[in-house]
Amino acid sequence: QVQLVESGGGSAQAGGSLRLSCRISGVRAGANCMGWFRQDPGKEREAVASIYTYRGSPKYADSAKGRFILSSNFAENTVYLQMDSLKPEDTAMYYCAAITIPPGPWVCGDWQRTWDYWGQGTQVTVSS
Repeated sequence: QVQLVESGGGSAQAGGSLRLSCRISGVRAGANCMGWFRQDPGKEREAVASIYTYRGSPKYADSAKGRFILSSNFAENTVYLQMDSLKPEDTAMYYCAAITIPPGPWVCGDWQRTWDYWGQGTQVTVSS
């Protein structure tokens, strides 16, 4: 059974930092697509960043570029989202998602496709 376990959410002041992590388990050996999406009540879910977990280059939403860094530890099946220079508009529930054993890295940049698995979400709240 595939599971995504997220951690690291919480509260921060504007300009501060938070680090989210997401570990995938229950998958067979191989690279996956893993990404972070966020949703604020009353708004549509939006992609934040995604990566092919084996030597992939992350893709970022415009809102995350220059402030967030997504990295992957392939051996630990874990991705990390370092969020710096946080803004109140970053406040949302952050969800980790995965596509298991994709045919290639290009799949990971397709935020419109259906992602296979989702975590429970971790709340990020940024105050001004």
